[in-house]
Amino acid sequence: MKFTAVLVAGVSAYEQEWAEFQAMQGARNGEIPQAFKENVDIVKEHNAAQSEYTLAWTGPFAAYSNAEYKATLTRKASSKSSSGSVPVLEAHTWDGEEVLSAVDWTTEGAVTGVKDQGSCGGCWSFAATGGLEGANFKATGQLAAMSEQQFLDCDSVDSGCGGGLEYQGWQFFKDQNQGICSEDSYPYKARNGNCKQSSCSLALAAGAISGITHVTASANSLMSALNQQPVSIGIQADQSSFQLYNSGILKSGCGNQLDHSVLSVGYQSGSYWKVKNSWGGSWGDSGYIRFSQTGDVCGILDDASYPIVSAATVV
Repeated sequence: MKFTAVLVAGVSAYEQEWAEFQAMQGARNGEIPQAFKENVDIVKEHNAAQSEYTLAWTGPFAAYSNAEYKATLTRKASSKSSSGSVPVLEAHTWDGEEVLSAVDWTTEGAVTGVKDQGSCGGCWSFAATGGLEGANFKATGQLAAMSEQQFLDCDSVDSGCGGGLEYQGWQFFKDQNQGICSEDSYPYKARNGNCKQSSCSLALAAGAISGITHVTASANSLMSALNQQPVSIGIQADQSSFQLYNSGILKSGCGNQLDHSVLSVGYQSGSYWKVKNSWGGSWGDSGYIRFSQTGDVCGILDDASYPIVSAATVV
């Protein structure tokens, strides 16, 4: 009888948490996936340990096995391991200047709302627009949402939903002397399509991207860059701690095999980096995650970059 009672209680628990997941992610037909049950167990075990970060079963990937989740991560190899197909960038290195103790570009008006890439592996395009939106804000004081779909459809160097690199996308439009469309005039479809930039309204004029800079791999250099503007970064995101992240400061559990592009929007010196993801507001801390500044957690320091926008050529 005791064994039966435990089973019933276990089923009820999964049903309750499955209902919570569907309330956040939409109704699903069929039985509760085994992967979801396993993730619920992972979340409960982790959170019971009173870690400095928490996990949740209500995020968009909670019904995926870790192998299924990994298949969605499509960032291309970084410049460190590339055979030369990515552009050679200018370098930003900390030169000893004093940096602020804390930065948060979300409170300064330089960051658009959290976006959702959906089933398309176009994380790099969101990191690309996020970097340009921040650079444009720095140049003009105005925040304009830019089109990820343009990067997916029109950048012939990267691979659309199949993956890419944010700074390779910037270089493409810079080399082609093409402007960047507004998000409203060229909305996101979460799939590859034909290039339609000729009929869009520009958020950034042709020629506005005047430079592209890589941040050298150190905490001081990234803080220095973030004193100027938001910075696009590559991370390793294939671990369950990222897949199921909910809140707190992620300190370990991943390496530097970069497979996902995101946007660093600030930091608290000696504590954490604040990062904007592109998986909607139901993932993480309202779409954000914090990484510890101790060490190079998830490779956050390894492939950071930002574009430079000239105020003189902004629409």
